[in-house]
Parts: sequence; C-alpha cells; structure tokens
Amino acid sequence: MAVKGKHNGISWIEWPEDIRFRKPESVEAHHIELQQEVEFQYFMQFKAFQQWYNLKNYANSNGVKFIGDMPIYVAYDSSDVWTKPQYFQLDENRKPILVAGVPPDNFSADGQLWGNPLYNWPVLENEYFSWWIDRVRSNTSMFDMVRIDHFIGFVNFFGIPFGDTTARNGQWYKGPAHKLFDAIKWQLGDRAIIAEDLGVLTDEVRNLLSYTGFPGMKLLQFGFDASGESDYLPHHYKKNSIAYTGTHDNMTTKEWFDTLNKNDEKFALAYLNYQSGSKVEHLIRATLATVSDTAIIPVQDYLELGPEGRFNIPSTLGGNWTWRLTSKQITKEVKDKVKVFTKLYGRASK
Repeated sequence: MAVKGKHNGISWIEWPEDIRFRKPESVEAHHIELQQEVEFQYFMQFKAFQQWYNLKNYANSNGVKFIGDMPIYVAYDSSDVWTKPQYFQLDENRKPILVAGVPPDNFSADGQLWGNPLYNWPVLENEYFSWWIDRVRSNTSMFDMVRIDHFIGFVNFFGIPFGDTTARNGQWYKGPAHKLFDAIKWQLGDRAIIAEDLGVLTDEVRNLLSYTGFPGMKLLQFGFDASGESDYLPHHYKKNSIAYTGTHDNMTTKEWFDTLNKNDEKFALAYLNYQSGSKVEHLIRATLATVSDTAIIPVQDYLELGPEGRFNIPSTLGGNWTWRLTSKQITKEVKDKVKVFTKLYGRASK
C-alpha cells in the first residue's frame, strides 16, 4: 500500500520494473524511503484487526457467529500476485497466461470472463500447498465458519487466454482436488468450511465434496422450474448441507418470485401447498423445514423486500453492497416472526 501510494494508486503491473519485479535493492530502497508510511499501514492493519476481534468476541459471547466468504481466486492487482508470482500462471513479464472464467452456456453466449490470474498448481503442490494452508488458516481464524467460493474449480477450472474479450476460447483444466484438502487437513485439522458448490455438479465434484465432508449449498430459488426435476427442491436436500432461500448474489425471494414465469409459479405454489397469505413466508418455512443442518434466511426475506433490498448483482459495477439494515426495520412483528419460525422448525438456539 505504501508503494502504491507513492505511485499515485496505479496497479503494481504499471510500476517501474525494479519494484515491479521486487528486486532486493529496490525493495530495500523503498522500505527506507517509505518507512513512515509502511509503519502507518502496519498500524492501520493492527487497529482493523483489533476492532474486528473485539466485535467478533462480543458477538460470539451473545450467541452470534460470523461466516466469512473466501473467493477461490485473488485479484491480479493484489499483494498476493505481486509478492508470490511463482504461484500464478504468469509469463516472464508478469502478465497472466490464462485467466479465470466460465464457459458459454444457455444464459450467456460469450461465457463469463472473470480475469483473475490462475494458480500454478504444480508449483503450489511442490511446496505442499503452504500458501493455501496459510490462507485457510488466516480466514478460519478470523471467522467462525468460512465459505470457499467456486468449489468446483478445485476439480476442474476454466482457463481463458489472457487478452481475450470473451470466454469462448477457454478450456477446462484439472485442479488439485483431494491433494489440496489432504494437505489442509494434515496441517490444520478439521476447520468449519462451507463448499460453494453451485454450478454444474459432476460426479467428480460430488465425490470431492463427500471426501472432504464439507457441507454444500442448497438454494431454494434454484429449485422451482416446472419440470420438477431440480436437485434444489427441498425433498432432495441432505443433512450435511446449508439451505438458503437465496444468497447475496441472488434476487431477494420476493423479487425472484415476482419474476417467475406462469408455469414455474404454478409449480411452486403447488409444491408449497399455497392457499393464502405471504408467498415469501411459505418459502422461508420450506427452507427452515428442510433436513439441512443449517438454514440461512437473509434478513431482506424476513422483511419481504423486493429489488430495493438486493445486495449484489454479479459482474456489475456500482450500487452493489450498499443496502443497509436499520433498527427501525426490526419491528416487534419481525422479531416475533423470526422467533416463531425458528422455534417451530427446531432451529432456535438452545
């Protein structure tokens, strides 16, 4: 951060060559020149962690736990890539060779181009996945449970040539699969991890999920298409899973239901045995009533908010993560609803 400030906030990729390549004499010179700013950054991070753990300890003492979210990939313009370029698929100029994304499908003819540099898994494996172990150790220390994003990418990951403007020319490559998680367990033991296994679930992905013992994710919103064959319908859920109405990346349940086509809506109402009252409440009840060990209901669904309550629209910029819960929204009616539903379905704290 200190070096970035010196260079007016531009990406490390655009820094002068000596510091971009972390030549020892340049790193030492920057340490001397920027000593005060470096120490300030140390202090800021110290205070941030101090405040975080004070909050976490207070929350934990009141029965509240935190779930952290750990993306599988890191940003190109990150300290990880700058300081450990050998762990990523970069060329001799520190430019990515392949970047992350997902292939074209029925929803996107061009696929998704995420742009993150891909891992150099053979190098990581030769070092016993020490960087990944440190990453998991850090995140599971900060949070009570950690959701690892894009779990399917540990089995097979999609690589797109750097510089392409779409994902059309990408290919599938093999990931480290069980070797990575064996190393993590050997070093760290059992950690509270959720596998974000949404997407195309192959037998390989299912086998890895079973092998690790991590709970996968089940989203009610994904279940209701008129075919009635979705694995996301509640009667397919397994005990070792996390059930959601929807996540931060989805529409609120009210908005989602309001946008269903007539056939899917008809199927959903029949499945829920809906007669009258709030449709959102029926969907919340269906989620809480599953056999999943854990059920998560976004507060926006308890409040029955529409698009105004959405957290995030993936692959868009601006306006995301701005929604805030106010104390006025937590009325007695809302409190009573949460209390009644969680007790009724055996999900209240003991």
